[in-house]
Amino acid sequence: MKKHDLSHRFGFLVNEVGRLYGRQFDQLSREELGLSRAQCRLIGQVAYSETGRAPTQAELAHLLDLTPMAVATLVDRLESAGWITRRPSETDRRANAIALQPRAESALDKAMAVSDRVQEGALAGFSVAERKQLVAMLQRVRANLQREAESPDASS
Repeated sequence: MKKHDLSHRFGFLVNEVGRLYGRQFDQLSREELGLSRAQCRLIGQVAYSETGRAPTQAELAHLLDLTPMAVATLVDRLESAGWITRRPSETDRRANAIALQPRAESALDKAMAVSDRVQEGALAGFSVAERKQLVAMLQRVRANLQREAESPDASS
């Protein structure tokens, strides 16, 4: 059986970096905020909704790449703890829109500070120019992948 060295494979590295970064963020956010990484991601997605309106649970499921049931569970927990509220959607009367409570806004600022600390550790030893270059290259990769996903040939 041939052994494969995955340490130089782009997909492996991106996933491994994401896994390690996420694990560290999750640990710190639970300790400092009492919120999981998934809860922080949901709060962040609501706060930075590109539509300019409160997203529905279905939209959040799509944006977070989670099942509708997983988002419903997250929303239930966050709502019962007073982080978010559900209200009727402006665009679909069958759906609930999710809005942040004031305490979620301040928690999001703290989550960003946690993320900044994890990022600093992850990028230790990188120059400012290297950091900018890395981010720019990752933005290009994301744009390429988004373009591929949106092309008509991608669905066949």
